[in-house]
Amino acid sequence: MPDEAARDIARDEAEQVSCFSHAPVEPDATAAYGDHPDQVVDFYVPRGAPGEALAPLVVVLHGGAWRQPVDRQHITPFADFLARNGFAVANVEYRRGVEAPGLGESELPAAGRWPDTFDDVAAALDALPALVARLLPQADPRRTVLTGHSAGGHLALWAAARHVLPSGSGWRTGGPAPLRGVVALAPIADFDTARKLHVCSGAVTQLLGGDEAFEQRQPYADPALLLPTGIATTLVQGRTDVVVPQAVAESYADAAAKAGEVVGLTLLEEVGHFPLIDPAADACAVVSEEIAQLAW
Repeated sequence: MPDEAARDIARDEAEQVSCFSHAPVEPDATAAYGDHPDQVVDFYVPRGAPGEALAPLVVVLHGGAWRQPVDRQHITPFADFLARNGFAVANVEYRRGVEAPGLGESELPAAGRWPDTFDDVAAALDALPALVARLLPQADPRRTVLTGHSAGGHLALWAAARHVLPSGSGWRTGGPAPLRGVVALAPIADFDTARKLHVCSGAVTQLLGGDEAFEQRQPYADPALLLPTGIATTLVQGRTDVVVPQAVAESYADAAAKAGEVVGLTLLEEVGHFPLIDPAADACAVVSEEIAQLAW
């Protein structure tokens, strides 16, 4: 077992190097949905579409444990990959944790901001129809799929569940989002399990503002507590993921089943955390196909 764990860690390091080796891909257009510099969306025009007048729209939410150093730039090659596979793409940026002054080299910045991170995702999704109509006319918003990786996978699941948020929540919508579905990639989908496994160095607890605020805010933020959604959902997970382990996705799928909802769970052998968004990896093609199954 120790040798197997060491192999998984070594694989993860190599996969991360590959994923981050791609140069950022400039979008075809960028638009703001708010006044903050992080309140922007990048748009990618579909290329190689299968002869249709309009292409399905894929909305991408990046990961990075909701922490400030990792922005949407690292997922632009993935957005470009989807565009080259015939999708119209909206790559959403949002506010992440503030880097406090005086952090030592071994200390991580806070994960996310409450409520700003959630405010931004809700605002971006609400603003998208008008922005897409203006800047991405090649997209068919009636065939929208929401996807996200890691912390972005959490945000994708959360955004699709806003209509089942507790009453009184300012993020709650009057009905389900007009989505064909959600494809969540190695998502931080169940906060209790992620917390037990200390995923991303306690990022879940930080996202909700610390231990004292965790239980109070969890019902407003934890996708595993926002079920059923009535929206087609697929999770894609690498079996050798050491960043967000398979158990997190499985616990969300179990919670969905208990709520009477079937959630697809695609488990990929010999795949860790980063190949899911690495255009050079076979796993990325699997992700594209999962999106296509919902979109077309």
